[in-house]
Amino acid sequence: MIEPTLLVLAAGMGSRYGGLKQMDAMGPNGETVMDYAVFDAIRAGFGKVVFVIRRDFEEVFREQVGKRFADRIAVDYAFQSIDDLPEGFVVPEGREKPWGTGHAILMASGVINEPFAVINADDFYGRQSYEQMAGFLADSLNQLKPSPFCMVGFALRNTLSEFGTVSRGVCEMTNDGMLKSVTELTKIEKMDDGARHVEADGLQISLTGDEVVSMNMWGFTPDVFGHLEKLFREFLSEEGCEMRSEFYIPFAVDDMIKEGVATVQVLKSAGAWFGVTYKEDRDHVVRAIATLIENREYPSCLFS
Repeated sequence: MIEPTLLVLAAGMGSRYGGLKQMDAMGPNGETVMDYAVFDAIRAGFGKVVFVIRRDFEEVFREQVGKRFADRIAVDYAFQSIDDLPEGFVVPEGREKPWGTGHAILMASGVINEPFAVINADDFYGRQSYEQMAGFLADSLNQLKPSPFCMVGFALRNTLSEFGTVSRGVCEMTNDGMLKSVTELTKIEKMDDGARHVEADGLQISLTGDEVVSMNMWGFTPDVFGHLEKLFREFLSEEGCEMRSEFYIPFAVDDMIKEGVATVQVLKSAGAWFGVTYKEDRDHVVRAIATLIENREYPSCLFS
């Protein structure tokens, strides 16, 4: 049986870890959110973890992050660079912004040959999410439909912050749970009876809180790399000269669905997603993890 791989998007991290939320201790023994992600992946049956990072902090990342997992799971690396572009394209003069999550995933094509899950380095998705993902990926190569992908969806109310607005991809699905589209709402704020989104023109849209949203936890087969390469070329042709344009994975997946080359099953998680959007969110994450430990869902020391 082929074991899936966990792809962790960590290229946004810097070399000075002291002030970065990705390396901030959230568990009782200094565990980071990434530690919990790898722990959950291991017990769900993942056989390898690949970190997408930048070359400029490779040495310190290997020492401070990758080395911790080396005797527990196979570890590999992929590298994202702004100048790693298809033949015929160049970085516009003056551009410093990275090309986005779709480009980051594409950079891993040389080290992943099996079904894999994609996560953000600083997000806590919970045990159930990894178990659902592992189950789907284990069966994905046996499916005959167009590239069978998946994503874990969370109830909007379980992803909101008490301290400000958040950006979320709200999912539209078919009756049988297949993803039809993802609409990015960039200013969602928590309300007593749900949530609301404030449009750029001031128009307010009421949300119940039950809406299913994407938190960038995707499941792919290696087929995705070919699709991403094609779409990235199209993106560069149309938007590559813009200084701040990004090749986001939700938009790329949306294009694949519309073109009929991929299907995406939405796996609904009943758990809560945790993340630090605002510095005030940190205490909530720490308390939430402490509660999970008290309920014996995690050991007090992950890697004793």
